[in-house]
Amino acid sequence: MNALLAALLVELRRIASADFVITEANALAPFCTDWRGRYTGQPLCVVLPSDTEAVAAVVSACAAAGVPVVPQGGNTGLCGGATPIGGEVLISLRRLNRIRSVDADNNAITVEAGCTLQAVQDAAASVDRLFPLSLAAEGTATLGGNLSTNAGGVQVVRYGNARELTLGLEVVLADGRIWDGLRALRKDNTGYDLKHLFIGAEGTLGLITAATLKLFPQPREKATAWVAVVSPLAAVRLLGSLRAVVGDNVTAFELVDRTSLELVLQHMPRTRAPLQGQHNWHVLVELSGACNHLHDILEQALQAGIEAGHIIDAVLAQSEAQRHALWALRENISEAQKIEGISIKHDIALPVSRIDEFIQRAGAALKAVSHDVRIVCFGHVGDGNLHYNLSKVDAQSNEDFIAQTPVINRIVYHLVCELGGSISAEHGLGQLKRNEVLKYKSLTEMDLMRTVKAALDPQGLMNPGKLL
Repeated sequence: MNALLAALLVELRRIASADFVITEANALAPFCTDWRGRYTGQPLCVVLPSDTEAVAAVVSACAAAGVPVVPQGGNTGLCGGATPIGGEVLISLRRLNRIRSVDADNNAITVEAGCTLQAVQDAAASVDRLFPLSLAAEGTATLGGNLSTNAGGVQVVRYGNARELTLGLEVVLADGRIWDGLRALRKDNTGYDLKHLFIGAEGTLGLITAATLKLFPQPREKATAWVAVVSPLAAVRLLGSLRAVVGDNVTAFELVDRTSLELVLQHMPRTRAPLQGQHNWHVLVELSGACNHLHDILEQALQAGIEAGHIIDAVLAQSEAQRHALWALRENISEAQKIEGISIKHDIALPVSRIDEFIQRAGAALKAVSHDVRIVCFGHVGDGNLHYNLSKVDAQSNEDFIAQTPVINRIVYHLVCELGGSISAEHGLGQLKRNEVLKYKSLTEMDLMRTVKAALDPQGLMNPGKLL
């Protein structure tokens, strides 16, 4: 280690204290590999600062030494965006985990970036409010990471993704300055809305250290059903008919194919099929709000769908325990897939009206290349976000199939682009898609992104090798 890096370590220990600067290999290990086990890198060290001022001091010291930094929250990302490549200072924001304020009258909450999503939800619930961002990893995923990837989750159809839920940010810039934009305002027309530069930027422009977020009234009633539909098109039509009756009370609308459900039933204990028989397509639908008749409305809509021939069968949750059991089938799909083994994963967005066409055409094109491909298709059909994952059942055949990833990606991504979609809906680009995106964004768009990057991070030290 040269003298400059040795001096930097001394300074980092002064800022964060020696107990919170990690350099020993075994202690570093949990920070060095992404959730899927796809990416691993060795940082110079991991620093766990305790507050925004300490984060700023760490970034300033790294900037002075010309050493890159990687921000990390709960390390639950799926594209390697928070994983070091090698030689960086990894800044873990887990100790920035305070709820700074809750303003129920203004329906706003200000929290630090290291708060888990579950902690933010609980703090909102303590004042009878709802923070609606919800995803399977909410017990470990942290708010800073959710904002940095513009997370979506299961309630986007009603409340929007992380960007729509954010009123203000506090950010440490690449030179160590702190931008305090923690305004709890719905209207502030005083120039560029700077927070949107950092939401979805994956830490490449600055480190989000705190955020002011929107809260909503707690729903007084929920109606949840697991529905077997004849096709994805029937699911889209059901969504339209429900919205026509209850409007924004459609809170979640999740598509689950047969293979996804079978993997959960096979690998996750204490799960069971909610319906008799085997069905190729399912929808998990939830209505919520202040209305007292949502259960009846949903039951009537499902009965009408059965009579019209779009719905095969359905079950409505009659208790909170049954509701949680239905949601467990959806939320455990990713974990069941991880147990099953590696697959070629796609997190894509499509216009809702083109979902059925994509599924039909992509399936035919892939089976022409590999007749026994196993397709796992699930996602947030209410906002057009599909998780479209491909593998083989046999482990040896799957190894050969995974080697064809570039060919498979071309089939999927070209069709997504043709249908007006996006190759990344909610997981970001990270390391996984940083080169892939060049095929689908215009030269002008990429040039604009690089211009913003150069303006805010002229040394290129903020999470290098990610997104761009």
